[in-house]
Amino acid sequence: MSNPWEAAGVLFGVVAVYLTVRQNVWCWPVGIVNVGLFIVVFAQARLYADMGLQVVYVGLCLYGWRKWLHGGPGHGTLAVSRTPRATLAGLVLLGAVFAAALGLTLYRHTDASIPFWDASTASFSLVAQLMQARKWVENWIVWIVVDAVYVGMYVHKELFPTAGLYAAFLVLAILGLREWRGSLAAAGR
Repeated sequence: MSNPWEAAGVLFGVVAVYLTVRQNVWCWPVGIVNVGLFIVVFAQARLYADMGLQVVYVGLCLYGWRKWLHGGPGHGTLAVSRTPRATLAGLVLLGAVFAAALGLTLYRHTDASIPFWDASTASFSLVAQLMQARKWVENWIVWIVVDAVYVGMYVHKELFPTAGLYAAFLVLAILGLREWRGSLAAAGR
């Protein structure tokens, strides 16, 4: 790996997602390091939506960290649950509208190399991250779709280590869905 920022980002990314699958609250501070490193990587690759997404992730990681520690009953730990249907529909609509608006903005006002793909993955990554912070099991389904698209996008951009990272994220998302569904079943939900 020739880019040390990317190499470190890959390492911290795998650890962060693994900890998320295991529902370990340390996923959030490790995730902050991961996204900080990828701010640099995506800026260098002119993937501006993904770069901006990493900045937003810092805030979402802080939100998720607090939510997982104090968002449950009596300000205790948060348990895995299902996304309310109306909320899920609203998040999908919001993600699509934001993707279109961001893609158009990037297309018209930047030299972004693949503006609509970049915007769509960024938009739905925000949706998935917000759902993850709330411990809604369906976040993994969104991540599976987004990660599959990211793999192709990063191969296209010749960011092969990052494509490998997102392939690992894809596998971890599948495992996360299975694990979190198991948590729901064990809790009788």
